[in-house]
Amino acid sequence: MDTDQECKAHCLILPHPTQGHINPMLQFAKRLTCKHIKVTLALTRFLLSTTPGFSGGSISVRAISDGFDEGGRAQAKSSDEYQARFQKIGQETLADLLQDLAGSGCPVDCVVYDPFMPWALDVAKGLGLFAAAFFTQSCAVDNIYHHVYRGELELPLSGGEVVVPGLPAMRPDEMPSFIYDHGSYPGTFQMVLNQFRNVDKADWIFINTFDELEEEVLEWMSRSLRVKAIGPAIPSMYLDKRLQDDREYDFTIFKPDTNACKNWLNQRQPKSVIYVSFGSLAQLTAEQTLELACALRACGNHFLWVVRSSEEAKLPENFSEETSEKGLIVSWCPQLEVLAHEAVACFITHCGWNSTLESLSLGVPIVGMPQWTDQSTNAKFVTEVWGTGIRAQADEEGLVRREEIVRCVKNVMEGEEGKVVSTNAAKWSSIARAAVDEGGSSDRNIEEFVRALTMNPRTGVI
Repeated sequence: MDTDQECKAHCLILPHPTQGHINPMLQFAKRLTCKHIKVTLALTRFLLSTTPGFSGGSISVRAISDGFDEGGRAQAKSSDEYQARFQKIGQETLADLLQDLAGSGCPVDCVVYDPFMPWALDVAKGLGLFAAAFFTQSCAVDNIYHHVYRGELELPLSGGEVVVPGLPAMRPDEMPSFIYDHGSYPGTFQMVLNQFRNVDKADWIFINTFDELEEEVLEWMSRSLRVKAIGPAIPSMYLDKRLQDDREYDFTIFKPDTNACKNWLNQRQPKSVIYVSFGSLAQLTAEQTLELACALRACGNHFLWVVRSSEEAKLPENFSEETSEKGLIVSWCPQLEVLAHEAVACFITHCGWNSTLESLSLGVPIVGMPQWTDQSTNAKFVTEVWGTGIRAQADEEGLVRREEIVRCVKNVMEGEEGKVVSTNAAKWSSIARAAVDEGGSSDRNIEEFVRALTMNPRTGVI
C-alpha cells in the first residue's frame, strides 16, 4: 500500500502496554488487515526494546513513549506517577507519530485506542481523526465501571445484593475487586473509571466479547453508548480458520516453553491433564501456592502448571522433582495450543478475561480461582450464567484450601456436574466460532466498521 489509491483506509492501533491488552487488540488488527485496511500498531519504546524478535508481519509497528523508556512501569515510583507521565509524554509522541504517518502516502484515518489511555482520543480528535475505543474486558465489567463512573452505583457497597441494570444480581464479592474492596489500588481504580471520561466522543466503541455471550448487557449499554462486540479476539486458526497464517498472538513478553509443553502433552491420554495458569499479572501468596500444590498432588492426575519465573520461589521445596512423574512446571506456555490439545481436561484459572474467552472458544471446562480486578465477575458468569465451570470457594481467611480445589477438579473431570459443564463448554465453543466466521455477529460488526472507514472521506486536518 504505497499510494493513497491502494490504501483504502489506515488505522493506528494503540493498546495499553500490558500483555493482556496487546493480545486482543493485535488480533483485531489482523482482522482489519485481512479486510484490506492498513494497520500500524503503536507500542512503547520500552516494550519494543524487550521484544526484539517481534516484527508485526503485514502490520507496521511504530513506537511511542510512556516516559519510562528504560524500564517501563517498573521504573516509575508509583501507579500515579506512571499514569501522569504516560499521559504527558504519550500525548506528545502519539501526535508526533500521527503527523509522521500523515506524510507516508496513507495517512491515519482512525485511532483505535485502549480506554485505559483516554488521552489518545483527545489527540485523535485534535488532529481531526476518527477515534474508536477498544475495551479489553467483558461488557459486564465495563457496565459496572460505567455505572460507578456515572454515580449510579454508590461506593462503598452496602447490603447483601448488588443490582446493576443489564446484569444478574450479584453478591458484593462477585463484583470487581476495586468495587467490593473499596479503596484498594486507588490508582488503578481511577484508571478503570477514567475509561469513560470522554468515551461518548468516540466514533465507535468495540468490546472483546460476542453478542450471544453477553446479549442482555450489550443491549443495555447500547442504549447510552455505541458499543459493538467484535470478539472473541483470539487467533483465527482456533476459531473460524479464515486467516490461515494466524496461529498465535505473535507478541509475547514472556518466552513460552513450547516444545517442552507439546512433547509432554503428546504423551498423555485424552482428557487426562489439569492445566493450571494464573496469567501474566496475578500473584498467589506463598500459602495459596502451597494449597494449590498439595491439591495437584492429591488429585493424582497429570498436570501442567505455569509458574512465572518471578513466582517460582513460592513453590514448596523439591515439589517439581517430587511430582515429575505426574506434572510439568514451566515458566510460560503457548496457552492456546495447550487448551486446544486433546489431553487437557480442565483449566484451573484466575478467570482473567482473555483466559476466560480462550477456554470458552476452545470448549475447556474451568475451575475458577479469581484473584482480583475483573476476575470475580468473570467467574460469576462462567459458573452461573454460561455454566462452563465451577468456582473454588475461598474460606474466611481468603484462601482456597486444597480440599476445595480437589473437590472442584473431581467434579469437573468425573462427576455429573462435570458432564453438564462439558456440554455447555462445547456449546459455547461452537457459538464463539460462528460469531467470528463469515456473516457471524462479530464479523458483521467489523465489516460495518470497515465499510464506514472506506466510504467516508478522510477527515484529518494534519
